[in-house]
Amino acid sequence: MPEPVRPEFLPDPELDREAMETLQRDIAEAARFRDDLPFDPASVAIEDTASPDAPPTATVTGATPTETASPGERPSDPPLVAGVDQAFLDDRAVSAVVVSRGGEVVERTYAVTDLSIPYVPGLLAFREGGPIVDALATLESNPDLYVLDGSGRIHFRQAGIATHIGVLFDAPAVGVAKSLLCGRPEAGVDGRPAGWRAPILADERVDAPPDTTIGYAYQSRQYDSSPEINPLYVSPGHRVSAETAVDLVAALCDGYKLPEPTRLADAYADEAKSDVAGD
Repeated sequence: MPEPVRPEFLPDPELDREAMETLQRDIAEAARFRDDLPFDPASVAIEDTASPDAPPTATVTGATPTETASPGERPSDPPLVAGVDQAFLDDRAVSAVVVSRGGEVVERTYAVTDLSIPYVPGLLAFREGGPIVDALATLESNPDLYVLDGSGRIHFRQAGIATHIGVLFDAPAVGVAKSLLCGRPEAGVDGRPAGWRAPILADERVDAPPDTTIGYAYQSRQYDSSPEINPLYVSPGHRVSAETAVDLVAALCDGYKLPEPTRLADAYADEAKSDVAGD
């Protein structure tokens, strides 16, 4: 079971807004947006089993790929990857965690927690972080990597929910968002082919030097006909660089738009919500 390493960073919904933002800046200062992984990034790749007609991933451009094992070497054993997502029932959060290794699910768990504050852009962790911590407390395994539905460094104070959870548990974490909270793409994102990526650069809304790469837009799937699929916005949470974060997500997408960890967690959150609603 993962244990908080920095309990002073536990999300407290009773703080006022100024105190929440101050805590986020402290978390961003403690975060490490560089690679410090307990596994070979190449070992997360899973076989594309989503559908036989899924389009192949396009050649990656715009970033230097993560180093992989030398020819003839086998990657290390696949890490335990936890996908984290939530569903909502009235004023409660159903926080789901699905842990897999090499694409095989090894554990699923969830927790139901009362929500204390409404959604405020940039303060998501103070609404949903506590419920996520509750769900992680029910795990038997100790994941090597967390993939969360939300932002990491792509955040006004560089401390989205993936950064908050990653620093709290001192574990590698990646945020995968469906919309862009802040920052600006280095290139236009419309109509891009599968496999395309482009850096997201800090703008005047981000507490980072201008043009710092704080994440990537990543086109995981695309169709030749309408409607077009929008890209994902991938950012490092903790102990991973922006470049490696998008490499990990690309390896985990398994032919779907969403990476397999959060796709499974999203489905399990809905399943758990139905069970809770039926009780």
